[in-house]
Amino acid sequence: MKSLILSLAGFALLAPAVADARTAQPPKAARKTPSKSKAKPKPAPVAAPEPVLTPSPEAQRVIAWVSGAHDNRGLPWAVVDKVNATLFLFAPDGTQQAAVPVLIGIMPGDEASPGVGTKTLASLGPAEKTTPAGRYLAKFGLPVAGERVLWVDYATSVALHPIPKDAGAREKRRERMLSPTPDDNRITFGCINVPQAFYTRQLRPTFRRKGGYVYILPDTKPIDQVFPRLRTQAPG
Repeated sequence: MKSLILSLAGFALLAPAVADARTAQPPKAARKTPSKSKAKPKPAPVAAPEPVLTPSPEAQRVIAWVSGAHDNRGLPWAVVDKVNATLFLFAPDGTQQAAVPVLIGIMPGDEASPGVGTKTLASLGPAEKTTPAGRYLAKFGLPVAGERVLWVDYATSVALHPIPKDAGAREKRRERMLSPTPDDNRITFGCINVPQAFYTRQLRPTFRRKGGYVYILPDTKPIDQVFPRLRTQAPG
């Protein structure tokens, strides 16, 4: 009996040590849940490059003639290609400064109707809404709707200016100007509409002081008939 009591007493002395040993064991590491990978940001959309406007063969002939013969007489100049609805701007020395799309007269034709300059826009017939072809000394002049414009031919009321603010929304002039083809760029009463930024930053500062020459290519007549001096130009 005495030996049994001693055995129980020894067990009682060992029990706290076992308990302490269990509590002293380091806790199991918590299971890490895989973190959700952050979604990679989508790359910003790349804007499509603007189309490069190059002169047509007819425009190249006129540009070469003006540059070679110095027909611009030391003034800045521009070439308007009606078929391709494009304007090319040049410094007096012949360096190209810009190329922009334009809007032109609704009807094809290279002659201004007699007396068209004395009529109101509302009284113009469809056949009279043309942009005449030829060589013009353009200068800034009397204001239209409170703003001075570059008059290409004052007698026939043909001017070069941005899209009018009062242009009808149904005409969609801005959309026509930004379209990739020239097929829908005939919408004006005869004037030549250009982009506002180009007009403000380049055309107006260039022509404001002394004016300059504007060469409007034909869309119905032979180009040699409109610019007879091209016949004397050496083939290039």
